[in-house]
Amino acid sequence: MFNTLKSRTAGLAAGAAASAVLVGGSLLAAAPVQADPHHPHKPYGVVKANVLNERQYPSTDSSVVGQLHRHEKVGIKCKVRAQVIHGDPIWYHLRHKEAWVSGHYVHVHGHVKWCKDVHRHHHPLTNSRKARMAKG
Repeated sequence: MFNTLKSRTAGLAAGAAASAVLVGGSLLAAAPVQADPHHPHKPYGVVKANVLNERQYPSTDSSVVGQLHRHEKVGIKCKVRAQVIHGDPIWYHLRHKEAWVSGHYVHVHGHVKWCKDVHRHHHPLTNSRKARMAKG
């Protein structure tokens, strides 16, 4: 009887250890993946122009704050309708930088929400004099 109890205890311990490995493995698999600039989370855009200016506001009258290059991938936070560039009124607000790019020069992967649905609070894009002038 003592051997049977010992066998059951050993079996339960082995089962518990196996369960811990399975649970631990599944928890590790569910852990968030670090941001990869070569494969950003959706939505993201791929630059179609040789060089694309990142702007402070969604307008070509706005200051250039950086540049992207052909085939570069960039995370997108949201979109607005603003200055029309070659028939395209959409501008994308970048996810990891306070900058905007014209939708005409970006091929988007994934669904991009409107900024009004993302920014429900005070936002300088819609409230500053400079932003209103940039939108035209």
